[in-house]
Amino acid sequence: MDGIAKPTGARLRDSALTDDISFLLARANALSLAAGNAALAPLTLRARSYSVLELAAGQARPTQRELAEFLRLDPSQVVALVDELQGQGLVARESDPADRRTKVVVATPLGREVCEAARAAATAAEQHLHADVSGSDRHLLVDLLRRLAFPT
Repeated sequence: MDGIAKPTGARLRDSALTDDISFLLARANALSLAAGNAALAPLTLRARSYSVLELAAGQARPTQRELAEFLRLDPSQVVALVDELQGQGLVARESDPADRRTKVVVATPLGREVCEAARAAATAAEQHLHADVSGSDRHLLVDLLRRLAFPT
């Protein structure tokens, strides 16, 4: 040893844990969430609420149950997120034309505007955080993560 102490993160980076895929995914996720939440804060959103808004702004017209399953959240968490977004005037619960007993979550016109701004902020934060990842590596990473997130 050269007598110069490495910062804790650098010393721990040599551990066997950094070969563990689950650890690496969790650490990368934590870094991404922190950057995303910071970028979304001026819009009074966080990563989870942005995810709900993004899905509500699309054409799928998801139910709260579908949101919970897709986002891998407890249904009570989704209810709280939708309540929060509805309180901000960004989403509404509407009856599903196919089944009037079911409510779907849709973005309001204001919600669609905020969603566009949030998408731009989240994309910029992601690009900054992952600046060392080349375009082709990014496409490969997205493909690999999709395969892990949505196994066939």
